[in-house]
Amino acid sequence: PRPRHIKGNTNTRLPLLLLFPPFPPLPSSLNGTTRHNPQGNAPRSKMTDSKFACKICCIGAGYVGGPTMATIARYCPDVKVHVVDINPKQIARWNSEKLPIYEPGLDEVVKTVRNKNLFFSTSIDDAIRESEIIFVSVNTPTKTYGLGAGRAADLKNWELAARNIAKVANGPKIIVEKSTLPVRTAHSMRKVLMANDRKISFEVLSNPEFLAEGTAMKDLEKPDRVLIGGLMTKEGQAAVARLVWVYQHWVPNDNIITTNLWSSELSKLVANAFLAQRISSINSISELCEATGADVQEVAKAIGKDSRIGKRFLNASVGFGGSCFQKDILNLVYLCESFGLHEVAEYWDQVVKINDHQKLRFARKMIRTMFNTISGKKIVLLGFAFKKDTGDTRETASVFVAKHLLSERAKVSIYDPKVEPEQIQDDFNYYKALPAGSSFEDYVTIAKDPYEAVKGAHAIAIMTEWDEFKAYDYEKMFKSMAKPAFIFDGRILLDHKKLLDIGFEVYAIGKPYGVKYQNMDDLKSN
Repeated sequence: PRPRHIKGNTNTRLPLLLLFPPFPPLPSSLNGTTRHNPQGNAPRSKMTDSKFACKICCIGAGYVGGPTMATIARYCPDVKVHVVDINPKQIARWNSEKLPIYEPGLDEVVKTVRNKNLFFSTSIDDAIRESEIIFVSVNTPTKTYGLGAGRAADLKNWELAARNIAKVANGPKIIVEKSTLPVRTAHSMRKVLMANDRKISFEVLSNPEFLAEGTAMKDLEKPDRVLIGGLMTKEGQAAVARLVWVYQHWVPNDNIITTNLWSSELSKLVANAFLAQRISSINSISELCEATGADVQEVAKAIGKDSRIGKRFLNASVGFGGSCFQKDILNLVYLCESFGLHEVAEYWDQVVKINDHQKLRFARKMIRTMFNTISGKKIVLLGFAFKKDTGDTRETASVFVAKHLLSERAKVSIYDPKVEPEQIQDDFNYYKALPAGSSFEDYVTIAKDPYEAVKGAHAIAIMTEWDEFKAYDYEKMFKSMAKPAFIFDGRILLDHKKLLDIGFEVYAIGKPYGVKYQNMDDLKSN
């Protein structure tokens, strides 16, 4: 069924039960069409603890929990927000001058509301008892063991969180799924929660995040939609209304969508699947462009002008990464297989296969271009984050391309302006990217300066689309490199004509450089 939208003026409310205390009307400064200070100044709360209209906690202080709760605290001065985590180092960094994650705009928001109505701690049980609404934003990685290994989501952390909530809760709670979860997970979690021996009631809602790393704070400030799913019972709809009230502080009613639980849970998986599908689609065409002499950027521009298609997510690259796309598609594949929908499962599995193929063929292109031998050759990877404007490296294409290069015994040097060296080394170990029996130091170096990184290198590979890479002095780099010097542009980021004029051998995803058939006369002669 078509999702229904919350319509009407700001004061429209769904009926509430006595189970959850009636929530107050929005402050007068938040009523009407203006939802926040146009200058972007964060509201400041001078309330005592007992006068907060609502108390929220979020279990999980990661890429989703931290920014989401900071935004709620910013626009809801009448709401007290706790972010809790079992990792004391993570919490210590949230309370420090250097936050544990990089996201444009996050630092300013956190430091404006921290210790006013936003608090970070490891006191999980205390936060659960104090809070009315509990967001659960724990990691749900792809299983690496047992039934569904390599495809199904590992819900161990989610269930542990649910069991702890049931154990320590001191009254009715609204539990909000913020992690990306398989359809009908809420049903299982509700059974765990309701199995408590104190007859405490819980309502489980689905409120998936639709954030893009690098623009997460903008996405939270002005979301395309906020999706809230709940049971279609009186109690379930009361819980939905309570969460709607929180978001109404700054999100227009027309952008708040309510559905049943299962539609909400599935919508998150499907959204990521559709976005990843577009990337794999244009990446598949990039290979055809390289074979035929077409230019993938010209093709993307041409089809993007079609209003039915649009231009977004049509940038060919070395492949998508991040914590969500691959994990969610594999989850969707496993879900389809579980219901016997094998053809549907095969369709979505192909999206991941194309992505893996794109990373592999990029590495193979580097090897073939460099005379089929890269043993002992220094290759510089510019960029290790999976995309620009984030320090996140989960499923980054860089580590997989590096793995293929290292299997040929290349020497890899890495420079990234935001990723910490410890994270890079951890990823090489986690993804088993190093040759058997070797250490990280044997084959990989991490550079603090891009110009130092390229000295003596045979090739540069652009792996992340950081804007600063476009401004480098590539003539200076060329002079310090071994000859012939190669550039492999995995993001179609650089000025290729300028690089060719300098003297570089250039290869770029989806570009017709070195294609056999350049014109009709070539075709006639074959």
